[in-house]
Amino acid sequence: MYKTLQIRIELSGKSPSTLTNYARCLAHLAMHYDCSPELLDIEQIESYLYKIKIEHKTPSESFFKHTVYGLRYVYKMLGMKDKHISLPSIEFSKKLPVVMSKKEVRQMLRSPKLLKHRLILGMLYGCGLRRFELLNIELKDLDFDRKMLHIVRGKGRKDRYVPLPDMLIRGLKKYIKAETPVKWLFNGHPTKEGKASPYSPNGIQWIIREARKNTGQKKEITAHVFRHSYATHLLEDGLDIMSIKDLLGHATIETTMVYLHVARLEKHRVFSPLDTLYKP
Repeated sequence: MYKTLQIRIELSGKSPSTLTNYARCLAHLAMHYDCSPELLDIEQIESYLYKIKIEHKTPSESFFKHTVYGLRYVYKMLGMKDKHISLPSIEFSKKLPVVMSKKEVRQMLRSPKLLKHRLILGMLYGCGLRRFELLNIELKDLDFDRKMLHIVRGKGRKDRYVPLPDMLIRGLKKYIKAETPVKWLFNGHPTKEGKASPYSPNGIQWIIREARKNTGQKKEITAHVFRHSYATHLLEDGLDIMSIKDLLGHATIETTMVYLHVARLEKHRVFSPLDTLYKP
């Protein structure tokens, strides 16, 4: 089952972490009953899901979610429609994304002392990158002449191009000349064999955490907040929603439309009646 699951997930373009999450949760289920998941009846599945729903009360309820998704994927793979249909649906969070103002972005970008750290934050915001996409950038992906960045194997293993701002190009040229990276744009610590390795995810979080602390920022800032801010500011600056969808690499327009709820668009800009109460 694991080998089949691995092949199907790889062919579907899902990330390796998806396989890990599904397999881990299905292994727990198999050990609980000492039985392969496809041999369990509906009552056993529901009983187990109820049990883990109570036990794993994490903010994201990720264990419960990955168990359901893993089972759903396996049942679909094995053609077990009855069991697939009987699984509970999972409601997605209706929380709106955290977005920084342009002033807050400027403060965050100015905060780091090292050019490399400023560029890392600048790439997250200026190109709307996911964290793993930033870590995977190689020197060959930069096209300074066309002012474009080639994002290779983004989410869903899809490639895309995004514009490279002039400000970033100037900083990147200065950084590359000084640091002389070999393969990846942002190198981490070399391996034991002395080979170059990409920058670490924890390193990015440290840069953001320090910048947030130095600027006195109260919002919970993560790498993805820079991406949310990129999309929202593009929308506010007049770029159409379909173009933003392509720049973000979203599979569906529904994912992108969440930014319509946070952007301050001129035509639909809301206000309080107190703003106009005392106007002449």
